[in-house]
Amino acid sequence: MKRWLCGVTTMPDRDVRPNGFIPRVVEQFLTSKLSVLMIIVAFSVGAAAIWFTPREEEPQIVVPMADVFVQAPGADAGQVENLVATPLERLLWQIDGVEYVYSTSRRDAAMVTVRFFVGEDRERSLVKLHNKIAMNIDQVPPLVKGWVIKPVEIDDVPIVNLTLYSDRYDDYALRRIGEEVLARLAEVKDTSRTHIVGGRKREIRVELVPEKMAGRGVSKLDVLRALQGTDVSVAAGAFSRRNREILVTGEFFLTSAGEVEDLVVSVHDARPVYLRDIATVEDGPEEAVHHARIGFPDGSAYPAVTLALAKKKGSNAVRVAEDVLQRLEELKESVIPSGVQVKVTRNYGQTAQDKVSDLLRSLAFAILIVVALLFYTMGWREALVVAVSVPIAFSLALFVNLLFGYTINRVTLFALILSLGLVVDDPITNVDNIQRHILMGRKDPLQATLFAVHEVLPPVIMSTLAIIVSFIPMFFITGMMGPYMAPMAANVPLTVTFSTLAALTVVPWLAYTLIGRRVEKDGGEDPEGQEGVPSWLKRGYRAAVEPFLGARRWRWLLLGGILVLLVLSLALPMLRLVPLKMLPFDNKNELQLVLDLPEGSTLEATDRMVRDFADYLRSVPEVTSFVSYVGRPSPMDFDGMVRHYYLRDQPHLADIRINLVGKNERHMQSHALALRLRNDLEALAQRFGATLQIVETPPGPPVLATVVAEVYGAPSLDYEDLISAARQAMRVMADEPFVVDLDTTIEMPRTRLDFIPDK
Repeated sequence: MKRWLCGVTTMPDRDVRPNGFIPRVVEQFLTSKLSVLMIIVAFSVGAAAIWFTPREEEPQIVVPMADVFVQAPGADAGQVENLVATPLERLLWQIDGVEYVYSTSRRDAAMVTVRFFVGEDRERSLVKLHNKIAMNIDQVPPLVKGWVIKPVEIDDVPIVNLTLYSDRYDDYALRRIGEEVLARLAEVKDTSRTHIVGGRKREIRVELVPEKMAGRGVSKLDVLRALQGTDVSVAAGAFSRRNREILVTGEFFLTSAGEVEDLVVSVHDARPVYLRDIATVEDGPEEAVHHARIGFPDGSAYPAVTLALAKKKGSNAVRVAEDVLQRLEELKESVIPSGVQVKVTRNYGQTAQDKVSDLLRSLAFAILIVVALLFYTMGWREALVVAVSVPIAFSLALFVNLLFGYTINRVTLFALILSLGLVVDDPITNVDNIQRHILMGRKDPLQATLFAVHEVLPPVIMSTLAIIVSFIPMFFITGMMGPYMAPMAANVPLTVTFSTLAALTVVPWLAYTLIGRRVEKDGGEDPEGQEGVPSWLKRGYRAAVEPFLGARRWRWLLLGGILVLLVLSLALPMLRLVPLKMLPFDNKNELQLVLDLPEGSTLEATDRMVRDFADYLRSVPEVTSFVSYVGRPSPMDFDGMVRHYYLRDQPHLADIRINLVGKNERHMQSHALALRLRNDLEALAQRFGATLQIVETPPGPPVLATVVAEVYGAPSLDYEDLISAARQAMRVMADEPFVVDLDTTIEMPRTRLDFIPDK
């Protein structure tokens, strides 16, 4: 103990200065205004980064992916698979950078999904995809009548959903109003893909009367040829007359139901047969092929139309959402009738702003706690030094994020909060040592500051390098988790690097200014004690440490206790007392119910099931509203992008989007609420023989499912054997605890009426 005290107080000669590059840099910052300039620049670029960096809830994940839809009319599923899907899969596998190729074949069509490796350039990947298909156009079988390539990316996910409903207008009128509103909202700066879901479109419908057709000798082919031959536009050329060129065109577009009725479809008994003679022509809504409704807890339900708007890549989700809502308020005065209500059923701009604000408040609160602790133990001057140095590190890190193209999202801010405990180490170490050297009074404050920084320079630099090396492996994470965690892999090393830079420049200057100048002013006397540390803290530390320094038995007991606690902590996940997860559950204000009736179920049967689910949801106190989509997919979200929920356009499929009260107004998190509702919802689904999935927005990258099993077989194996094996795997999974929402890609058999013509 005496040797330790002697070592602390032994100092070099008063006039000796530390040598080296870094001490010379520190001295330059101590004796000039460079530190003031650095503080001003750091806070300025930090404020600019916070203002100009786009904000969004999720980090940008570049996953080049595209769906190739191939039409093969008349071919059954087996023919489509063998003649279309399988050759196209082999073709797409030849493209470099492709990670997955999988297909779905059904009667008349096939869909082949090609997914490139995460991080591949999206534009180049799509060019390679188009080139590969165009190069092999001569190998396309005759039964293929066309194909469409549809790329999918994260910016296709709508950030704002606006649901129009009314007790005065039906879904047909709401659709027309929605189309007019959407056309004007699409003019908002930085909006990208827009689409409308729900409502019935306008159409001119021709309903033929077979008896009248037979009486006038008119067939359906006659009507079809007349309609196809009339609704055209032809450019026939040009001729000259009186030194003027005159264009010759023939525009025969049908513009009204009256023109359709006056169409001549045939001649009978030397008299023209008009379409009105053999059919009823109506101008109005199309037949109902899907339903969309919005419901409220008070029991009310209205037909609904949802407008979905996405943002452009790299734009600020918060600002785009605010501009859209501001434009909407303007349209309420001119385009939207008074009897139409608008409900904002999705606002990812607001959720992103809330998430960023919550994390920024948490970050500020954590900094205040550290500063308060230092103020209580070391003094307000020392606490002020740390309070200035930590925001400098964060400001410079956010500015580098802006330069690298990162956005401010929850992963970026989580990295800053994680690095807070690492960032404060360097300035605390430096300011504590500077304080000790200055208050001991063996050197003038300038020399004491230089010696203090030089003394702790090796451990400060080594700790920074150790942290950087610890986070380097995160740069090599593959799959979608790679770019998702990239902000964390970059921001933690950045913040600790800038913290070390501040600890060697700004911290010595501030400590010298606040502590050294005070000591010079007070004539070298320290009213708080020789070391500036409260006596109660030293006594407590001494009482806690001395037993382990004085007796070997206590040291072995301490080591044994640490090992026991380590083993117990490792046993917690093995005994399933603590679940292991990559990321914690998020607390969202929305849930989604994905419902599948057996294939072949009618739209009316699906709608009856959805109405029963709606009646149950009205009894849940946390639900503020819900929008049901029957026979059509709901607007795509982050999770549905990978799961292809946007293709759910069959009459036996339905989605219900549930909106919850704000997370500050309910006691349960969204995940706990989903668990509470699961038993009742599953019982309701079983009553209708439906498959239910309760979908929560994932806290990390979207996946097909938590667990996915793919069943393969030899090429000669019958498809029914594969189905049997898949069902066996499904039964095994169903026996596992905590496994829910089981589903397969197997379709139920259905009845088909096949007309065989007499050739």
